[in-house]
Amino acid sequence: MARLYSNENFPQLAVEVWRQLGHDVLTILETGRANQAIPDEEVLTFAMMENRAVLTLNRKHFIRLHQQLPEHAGIIVCTFDIDFRGLAQRVDVAIKAQDRLQGQLLRINRCN
Repeated sequence: MARLYSNENFPQLAVEVWRQLGHDVLTILETGRANQAIPDEEVLTFAMMENRAVLTLNRKHFIRLHQQLPEHAGIIVCTFDIDFRGLAQRVDVAIKAQDRLQGQLLRINRCN
């Protein structure tokens, strides 16, 4: 399964679902870096050092970072969805559809 780094804007329920699905998820809260307004570039750099794909709802900034720093361990940008469990399951399906996450930008949209 995937090694993931959850940005602080992701709900804990989604993190718990990913863990139940077998993913190794580290949250920004668990690193002691929550509520510090860490710049997105630093979030991505930390994830790269830990060889983890970033999970974020901050689509615009991380899509730009993907273009600037394409050698990352993966970036998964999601549209906010109140159905956190469904969102987590869509992310899981998208991850499993990839041969690897390295350098990939996955866009996960809300169901209509």
